[in-house]
Amino acid sequence: MQNVQRLPAETLHATELAALRKADQGQKPTGWQLSPRMVRTFILGSNNEPVQGTTISRKIYGNDAVVERAIVTLMSQQGLMLVGEPGTAKSLLSELLAAAISGQSTLTVQGSAGLFEENIRYSWNYAALLKDGPSLDAMVPGPLFHAMQQGRLMRFEEITRCPTEVQDNLIPVMSDRILQIPELKDSDEAYMLSQPGFNIIATANLHDRGVNQMSSALKRRFNFETLQPISTKKQKTELVMTQVNRRLQQDALDIQIDQDTTELLITVFDELRSGKVSGLAVTSPTTLLSLAEAINVAYNAAISSHYFGDQQVSAAHLPAFMLGTIIKDNEKDRECFDDYIRVIKRKRADEPQWQAFLDGCQNHG
Repeated sequence: MQNVQRLPAETLHATELAALRKADQGQKPTGWQLSPRMVRTFILGSNNEPVQGTTISRKIYGNDAVVERAIVTLMSQQGLMLVGEPGTAKSLLSELLAAAISGQSTLTVQGSAGLFEENIRYSWNYAALLKDGPSLDAMVPGPLFHAMQQGRLMRFEEITRCPTEVQDNLIPVMSDRILQIPELKDSDEAYMLSQPGFNIIATANLHDRGVNQMSSALKRRFNFETLQPISTKKQKTELVMTQVNRRLQQDALDIQIDQDTTELLITVFDELRSGKVSGLAVTSPTTLLSLAEAINVAYNAAISSHYFGDQQVSAAHLPAFMLGTIIKDNEKDRECFDDYIRVIKRKRADEPQWQAFLDGCQNHG
């Protein structure tokens, strides 16, 4: 299982989950693998206090109250809708909740314009269908079918990316907890009742382009929780550094990104977003510059340093991958970044870290 690009949360954190299950003395809702308190500990960490000899790492930063309310919502008959701007860890929280509660985070639907109802509920093996007609043996269950049948959580990522009529297929399921199978109307298998533990976690970026509005009827079936961007530089730095170094370790690369380089990256992103540098105004680019993008910049800089550099990540390695993040489909964003660099040259050129960053900009400008 280690020779894969990415492990699901229940596999990546299997040791932590096993320790929490062993130590768990709390009451578990029917169908849950852990008690609500232990689910919270899995996501927010054990504050460096070992659980059965294992320290539980913090995986979500800056939204502790949202995490608690999300856990409470999933104990009810109401779905959970996680909204917020990109990079606020909506998908990560969704995955962690499913891993801790159901022990499986892979019953997932990815919303898109090309998504059809069959991708969510079930489809058919047409060879078996033509041979014997509609039956459970000819059915190809989708994530929703499996989640209801097994009493697990289904994740619906980017739900507003798919057409409204596809979204609304969830309404009868969430209202009555019944999945109708009209093709089997003449048998006792014409519908399926959901098992305890079933629920739906959806995510949506309501500020992105190309989204489809959710119907009022569907909205009423969800409890909305908004994840806010992390506000403190310390937490942002810790998150980016932890995520990047974990990925480098998983890739068996003997290199790490240090705190000073990470702090500089976070400072650049924060200043470009806010349009303020040491009291001076600069034009912000149209790109959002999320923490997810900061993680990718730092990770790519580390890989480049490992294979083509001096085996040590520095601020000079960041600009090569930062430019492609800031300047996407709007050429005017290059002017914004050039303006920012001019201010940095005036204000911070005498600081070694910033001089290295400016040297990197010059080499990759």
